[in-house]
Amino acid sequence: MARDAGGRGTRSGARRKPQAARRKDNKGAASPWRWFGAGVGTGVFLSLLLYLGTLPPGIQPAREPQEAAVAEAPPKPRFDFYTMLPEQTIDVEVEPAEVAQQPDVAPPPAENYVLQAGSFRQREDADRRRAELLLLGLEPNVEESTGDNGRWFRVYLGPYTTHAQMSRARGLTAAQNIDTLLLKRGRP
Repeated sequence: MARDAGGRGTRSGARRKPQAARRKDNKGAASPWRWFGAGVGTGVFLSLLLYLGTLPPGIQPAREPQEAAVAEAPPKPRFDFYTMLPEQTIDVEVEPAEVAQQPDVAPPPAENYVLQAGSFRQREDADRRRAELLLLGLEPNVEESTGDNGRWFRVYLGPYTTHAQMSRARGLTAAQNIDTLLLKRGRP
């Protein structure tokens, strides 16, 4: 018998297959994981049967006579006001009221809306803001004011007589990231 390098005897002409190849050929043998899974599944099934066997038999309530069920039910609410209200009357003494002559009241003074689009220390900055607003199609004006804190140049839009006109102008300025301050002024 011929010996291979490992010192084992082999038959002439026949070679041994590597171990990995032998494992693939053993398709009939179950792997240990299959045995483990089968054992766990069997255990769960037997535990379920044992649990179902320990449950008490289902108890069905005895049927009570219909009269007892009606007696235990709470009474339905009654709404008597449908019948009571038409039967009631209220006596009210009515005295003729004297119609007082009211003096003609002038309507409240209408207000103008003015938007302040900026307040600047330098005239050039106020003119720059005025130019931006002119490009938007608005009619700004710059007013100079002097107070305790110095001289200021304020840029105003308006006056607008309706809220819709003011909202349109405010929307245009907001689209250009120009903050405005809403001021209400009485009509001159």
